[in-house]
Amino acid sequence: MAKKKEVTVEERLRALYDLQLIDSRIDEIRNVRGELPLEVRDLEDEVAGLSIRLEKLVASLAVVDNDIAGKKNLIQESNNLIVKYSEQQKNVRNNREFNSLTKEIEFQELEIQLAEKHIKEFKAQIEQKKAVISETKGRLKERENHLKHKKGELNDILAETEKEEQALIEKSETYKTQIEERLVAAYNRIRKNVKNGLAVVPIERGASGGSFFTIPPQVQVEIASRKKVITDEHSGRILVDAVLAEEQKAKMEKLFSKL
Repeated sequence: MAKKKEVTVEERLRALYDLQLIDSRIDEIRNVRGELPLEVRDLEDEVAGLSIRLEKLVASLAVVDNDIAGKKNLIQESNNLIVKYSEQQKNVRNNREFNSLTKEIEFQELEIQLAEKHIKEFKAQIEQKKAVISETKGRLKERENHLKHKKGELNDILAETEKEEQALIEKSETYKTQIEERLVAAYNRIRKNVKNGLAVVPIERGASGGSFFTIPPQVQVEIASRKKVITDEHSGRILVDAVLAEEQKAKMEKLFSKL
């Protein structure tokens, strides 16, 4: 593996601040998208859940319809038996046989009453299920429309920013190869641990950008000399002087305008 070209501390600081500006630009693009990707995923999950619920409700209607058909068949069978037993009563030889058939007829009449009661309950269930199905269909349609709208928003933003974001990601990776690994590792670690992902900040009005803790004059002189990498003792951020920061911002703005 080829050894990296030796660079000065100032060149490292410039490269680090350039990297910060690129990554901050990527952050801005992603912030524009905000919570939209999560909203779209949540809506997709909700629509899928409602669709499954609707399918189950419709399937349960078919089950209840089958139950009603079963009870109607039972009523028909009971009616047939009542006719049969009534005919048999005309030819009985004694009261015991007559009473036995009477009990069978009464039993079938009770079976019919019970089946009719169940049919009534099943029909009430059907009405309830139809109301829930109607409500679920309405909710599903409303969520599908909302999802379509949110997807449209997201696609519009992606169309505007995806190309630039990808180009910036590639630039970020390229710039990282120009900085020694230990500094890149430190930069990445600081970025994860500080607000707004600002790992490299300029001195602004005598204070560390992003944390606003005053930097002692002697340390400001050291930072401006660009002889070593200095971090803010309060936030851990890498510090650069305002002049270097403005020069690199002007340079990177030209780069961003081309993207």
